[in-house]
Amino acid sequence: MKACVIGLGAIGGFVAHRLIEGGRDVCALARGATLAAVRTQGLRLRDAPVAGRAADEHAAAERAVSITASDDPSALGIQDLVIVTLKTTALADLPALIAPLLGPHTRVVSMMNGVPWWFFEGLPEPWRGMPLRSADPQGLLAAAIAPQRVVGAVVHMSAACPTPGRVHQAFGERIILGEPGGVDAARRASVVEFFTVPGLQIEATARIEEALWLKLWGNLTMNPVSALTGATMDRILDDPLLNRFVCDAMREAAAIGERIGVPITMTPDARNAITRKLGAVRTSMLQDVDAGRPIELEALVATVHEIAERVQVQTPSINALLGLTRLFDAVRTERIAADGSQATTEQPRP
Repeated sequence: MKACVIGLGAIGGFVAHRLIEGGRDVCALARGATLAAVRTQGLRLRDAPVAGRAADEHAAAERAVSITASDDPSALGIQDLVIVTLKTTALADLPALIAPLLGPHTRVVSMMNGVPWWFFEGLPEPWRGMPLRSADPQGLLAAAIAPQRVVGAVVHMSAACPTPGRVHQAFGERIILGEPGGVDAARRASVVEFFTVPGLQIEATARIEEALWLKLWGNLTMNPVSALTGATMDRILDDPLLNRFVCDAMREAAAIGERIGVPITMTPDARNAITRKLGAVRTSMLQDVDAGRPIELEALVATVHEIAERVQVQTPSINALLGLTRLFDAVRTERIAADGSQATTEQPRP
């Protein structure tokens, strides 16, 4: 089996590196500085810190692997497996990018944040097949990638890209894999086998929707609150008022899950206690804010708001969080654009 990773960011780079070290045939669709970096220096990875290991020894322990990469999907050809690790803000480009990689039997692993376009394909009636405008505004993703191809992936890990083509793992290596509705065990099994390599903790499930909703349950709040405040997760949860607000939003999301058939049995306090143990984590959305990149607000929060309206669950806390973060992002985007315009028109100073 040969696979192509679309997007060599933190998650895509980490997964590609692990698969190649495990002997898998992996290429990548990349562009710009990332493409240039992996062509000249390989794809580089530094593992998460190990207790008892000297800091200088850990800092030097960066390994490079060779990977075939191109910005032209036609040059890579039809694949057995396509692993999509793009930011959800870049999904508008996916239908055109993925088409040359798909053959009659190609499987597509959806490895992204938030609620994906295929989420309702495997849910019970009357929700099965319900389109999500927030995830796929014009239905282009659903048209380009049939649900029969999809294997969903829920990633429990944290990593960052300090420079293009370099990944630094913070913690975690767990990936849960499963197809919508759990209807095709053979499809799931072949993908699980491919991903089963040293350095990846792979789990299979016939209820990928539940695994996805459970992860979203924390990301829904931690990501936008961190973007608004600039705070790491430990500081958010240590503030009594913010902790209460987070729990209120999580209870609303749990009520939505109960309505659509993806119940959550854990309490918000129990989940937040686990999150608190991770320490001073900078969420992916906060990293995007710091870097001046678009944030994944639609996938992480707007989709939940849309689902709540469709299934008639009241979500005042989620609504407030979406409104605040959406306005924050609009003002931030305007300032970035204004600063860029000023930089290009300002005359050199003597």
